[in-house]
Amino acid sequence: MLHTLLPQLGLIHLVRTIGYPGLFLAVFLESGVFFGFFLPGSSMLFTAGLLSTVGLFNPWLLMALMALAAILGDSAGYWFGSYMGVSLFFWTDSRFFRHEYMERAKGFYEKHGVLSIVLARFIPIVRTFAPIFAGVVEVRYSLFLMYNVAGGILWASGVTFLGYFLGRQVPFIANYITPIVILIILLSFIPIFFELRKPRT
Repeated sequence: MLHTLLPQLGLIHLVRTIGYPGLFLAVFLESGVFFGFFLPGSSMLFTAGLLSTVGLFNPWLLMALMALAAILGDSAGYWFGSYMGVSLFFWTDSRFFRHEYMERAKGFYEKHGVLSIVLARFIPIVRTFAPIFAGVVEVRYSLFLMYNVAGGILWASGVTFLGYFLGRQVPFIANYITPIVILIILLSFIPIFFELRKPRT
């Protein structure tokens, strides 16, 4: 059934086309390279996990590669933030960088501390800028790496496994891939919605 639906599903077709290298690069960029904030990481991971159920990916290799990409991406973001320092807060807005995203990561870090490195994995945009801000404020790298590894495995491997598990357990789940992806995106933005509704002090 899933094979017959593939041509009709844009995200599935994209994930199948880019394969392991494209998924690795997308997760790496979204995890800590500031111009990768727009990439649909969670949706792609879930879809790739779903495709693993029909043999288009090896699920265990995929989970390992995605976790590695997420960990390396966060580390790249950390070292970039460490190198650039507070000067990032004086950058002007551009097509690939918005000052408000750094401020959002700053607020998230101030609220959750180093745990934000794990929690931010599940929030679009914040997951890209949180490791950069951790580098700016010079979080000890050994501590950062511990949370980075935990977050990378929980998010990248976890979301991929969720797609794989549901693909095996739920008949005809491919029929509902579009609403599922939309739901993932909406759930990801709920924390940002509530954060924005809080009164500023």
